[in-house]
Amino acid sequence: MTEQFSVVTQSVVSVNVTSPANAFGNERRFKKDLLICDLKGKLEMIVGSVAANMKLELYDKENKLICKMDNEEAMLGSYPIEDGMRIHVIDPTIKLGEFDDLSKGPKYELADEDYVKKTDTVRAFKEKNKLGRFKEVDPEEQKRKEEEKAQKEQADKDKVESMKIGDRLV
Repeated sequence: MTEQFSVVTQSVVSVNVTSPANAFGNERRFKKDLLICDLKGKLEMIVGSVAANMKLELYDKENKLICKMDNEEAMLGSYPIEDGMRIHVIDPTIKLGEFDDLSKGPKYELADEDYVKKTDTVRAFKEKNKLGRFKEVDPEEQKRKEEEKAQKEQADKDKVESMKIGDRLV
């Protein structure tokens, strides 16, 4: 007599993905039937490493190494992976903070005068729709707001001057 066993688990797992270039990580969800070689392809956009250079390690919630995920043809679910675990991508060609130093390459800069002339910017949209600092304000409303602000500042100043050491605010 043969018995059949079946294990039923969730089909998607939520993990944190880290790498030397990104130590704080990104939370991502992956299907457990995803092959490790396909997972590496998805991780390329997350960690900035080429799939061929990647070595994957699986860590538990206490940051303890569980295993290396080195079988390219194995499914993600064939490893003991659960929600909240961490997949760490190791790539010897990428160094910690490599993408943080802005002095290593040229940056695009636009002068304020040129930016103001452009018509497809957030600033142009706000000016056109009179939003934010470009909002038209009624002079009487502006005067009323300034008076309220002055009154509040005076009331705060009076409170401070009337306090003495040992007083408690309730």
